[in-house]
Amino acid sequence: MSTAPAENQVENQAAGLDPLVSFEGADKVYNSGFRALDPIGLRLPRAEITVLVGPSGCGKSTSLRMAAGLEPVDSGRIRIGDRDVTHADPKDRDIAMVFQNYALYPHLTVRGNLGFGLRMRRVDKAARKRRVAEVADVLGLGELLERRPGTLSGGQRQRVAMGRAIVREPAAFLMDEPLSNLDAKLLVSMRAQLTKLHDRLGITTVYVTHDQVEAMTLGTRVAVLRDGVLQQCDTPQALFHRPANLFVAAFIGSPAMNLVEADIAGGEVSFGGLRIALPPGSPLRGLDRRVILGVRPTDFEAAGPVTDPGLPRLRVKVDVVEKLGSESHLIFPVDAPRISAEAVRAAHDSEEIDDGVLLADDARSQFTARVDGRFRVNAGDEVTLALDATELHAFDCETGVALRGRAAAQPAAAVA
Repeated sequence: MSTAPAENQVENQAAGLDPLVSFEGADKVYNSGFRALDPIGLRLPRAEITVLVGPSGCGKSTSLRMAAGLEPVDSGRIRIGDRDVTHADPKDRDIAMVFQNYALYPHLTVRGNLGFGLRMRRVDKAARKRRVAEVADVLGLGELLERRPGTLSGGQRQRVAMGRAIVREPAAFLMDEPLSNLDAKLLVSMRAQLTKLHDRLGITTVYVTHDQVEAMTLGTRVAVLRDGVLQQCDTPQALFHRPANLFVAAFIGSPAMNLVEADIAGGEVSFGGLRIALPPGSPLRGLDRRVILGVRPTDFEAAGPVTDPGLPRLRVKVDVVEKLGSESHLIFPVDAPRISAEAVRAAHDSEEIDDGVLLADDARSQFTARVDGRFRVNAGDEVTLALDATELHAFDCETGVALRGRAAAQPAAAVA
């Protein structure tokens, strides 16, 4: 089963906006014959953070390096503003790149690192000093200017690497997983600081990460890639609520979407002996076929006296409870077979379809529900869960393409 869009060269929803960085059918094939990136049509709007996200080997870093001029383009074009920079040298592209490993000069002080690019461009000393001081003030590096990178913490080094890019005042920032070396607490803090910094500077930013949580929290717009093919590019909320295909649906969201084969007919969806009426507002009404049903863990809630009485109920026996403080994840079996091997391959990047299966003798689907952490439940308990059926998703069993209601046989667009 393939989750590639119907055409390799697709346009994203930002096509109608004023782009700063544009990929126009650009692709990359290495000498070995390996195609790292299919011809891609992607327009990245000015003053936004566009995040390129996907599993390892999907082509996101290759795309960034092509935009930076560090990887040659085999066909198609790349534009920055009104200029065709497909064959331009990196120094002539008016971009600044921030790398995963910081790439600081160990023998230079923080001041020397911040001003190095300006010195190479022969910016006069007074202007260089002024711009370094301004950036150091913005990033809180004033007290560190005379220290060398070896004496700095990971977070401080990352701020210096950011500052070296900012001080140049480029047309665009290109960031290749710049936060991946930070610990979890510092990562959250730096993510927030990056957002605030972008709000202040308003510089177009292309940001690469493999972490979908990072993509969703940072990106104004997120482009999801897989095996060198652009799957979908849209706002984080659109990706979550209207995924174009099974891969995007399974990749975006934490905990991951629950998937099970189901039948839709007569305004109802059924699987594992359960029948759920589709409410009038459901996007699945009008379908009459077998589908792969997607249910977000966040669309469950523990049924109680204040729960909407119109929501369908499911009585389940909980196998595992993951207590995370403010929320709990309830893992329970559904008396329906796990989705097919082809569907697993469409949803995940795994050659081994049973990678996530611990108990191989249990062929039932496993669901996860996210509930309030104050809800008292233990493994082995039976609980009643309410489900928001307006948020159910359906995907074609063979292609993995998302299906929408009313036009039963019409799949959703590959790139919304």
